This record gives sequence, structure tokens and C-alpha cells, in this order.
Amino acid sequence: QVQLVESGGGSVQAGGSLRLSCAVSGRSFRSYSTGWFRQAPGQEREFVATISWSGGSTYYGDSVKGRFTISRDNANNTATLQMNRLKPEDTAVYYCAAGVAPAFDYWGQGIQVTVSS
Repeated sequence: QVQLVESGGGSVQAGGSLRLSCAVSGRSFRSYSTGWFRQAPGQEREFVATISWSGGSTYYGDSVKGRFTISRDNANNTATLQMNRLKPEDTAVYYCAAGVAPAFDYWGQGIQVTVSS
């Protein structure tokens, strides 16, 4: 069984930065692509970013391109989302996910990010 635990969320003013981390335990983390998704109240879950198992390929949603950076550390079974120049519309619950691309079979519980104007 694979378990994912997010950390690093919280509240920040617009223009600020936050760094989310995802600790993955269980089966080999190196086998999986890792992604971040988010869901704001009353809205559908939105794709934020994903990174391949090797870290060689990354993809971003249009709304975060140029502001967010996804990375991973296979030695420590962690994935990270660096979020810069945050906007109020980035407010959401952020979820870490892992799986064999293109599917994400494993999900974390989610963590709140709130950006105030």
C-alpha cells in the first residue's frame, strides 16, 4: 500500500510563496509519476503539475506555469511543489498523487492553501 502525506500548507498574502511537500511511503516511489492537484470550494479538481518517475519531464497547468515548480527526491521519497507569486485564486485544498503515468492511483488527504489579497 502506498501512503502520501502532504505538508507545508497554510496562509499567505498575495505575492508570497509556499512550499508543499509530499512524503511517500510504501511501494517503490521511484516507479511512479507524481502530481499535484487542487480543488477550490464549489469547483472541480484541477490539475496543477506532474513530474515523471525520473524527474526528467514536468508538466504544468496553464494557471500556474511560470510560478510553480514541481520537483522530487527519489532518495528520500518526497515530492515538492514550490509556489511563488501566489494569487488569491490559488486558494484551494492541494492534493499530492502518485501512480504509473498517466493514471494516479494513490492520493494524499490534502492540505489547505489560502492566499489573501
